[in-house]
Amino acid sequence: MPVHTVSRANAPSTSFVVCNKRSDINRVAIPPARLAQWRCDGQMVCNFVATSLGLMQTTVQPSEADLLPVGMARGIKRTQMLCLRVQGHMTLVVGAAVLPLADVIRFEDGNFTLDAAAIHQLVDATTTADPRHTPSTVKREARKLATQAMYAAWQKEYRALKKRRPGESDVWYSQQIAKTTIAKDRDASTIKKHMLA
Repeated sequence: MPVHTVSRANAPSTSFVVCNKRSDINRVAIPPARLAQWRCDGQMVCNFVATSLGLMQTTVQPSEADLLPVGMARGIKRTQMLCLRVQGHMTLVVGAAVLPLADVIRFEDGNFTLDAAAIHQLVDATTTADPRHTPSTVKREARKLATQAMYAAWQKEYRALKKRRPGESDVWYSQQIAKTTIAKDRDASTIKKHMLA
């Protein structure tokens, strides 16, 4: 209920709420000692989740305004980024799976705690859908193709040198290729291994 405060010139201010639960009660006085203002935002909830689960909080900046990264959560099988969605009802997000925060939060012995087992199960049960945390083979395949093309260029140059200067040793051919731009700063012994294939 909203708290109303009345200020008087000659007396201390008084605070009260207007009761809307019963018809026989109107104003309920609130002593100044009981007035406390609590503030909570998404980042403070992230701090609570990280502390409750023993996670090191991440320094990753949020990719979406309503999705705040908490930290890397561990299950039995895998480790994934745990995030907090703050739009609407607060939910914990791991990959493509969501779990309402209200379902895993408990109040026991005067403290709020989280059901860590449920969150570990969530981490293990979902595969990541966030491309930032999904390994990609595209770059690896591109490097592999570039390396194969480099080896093919060495082999072609080796055959051309052998036609122009027959009778030289393979070491000499590899040293000549190492002096060209197609060597890409590789040494002659590396070139020799791959030019003969």
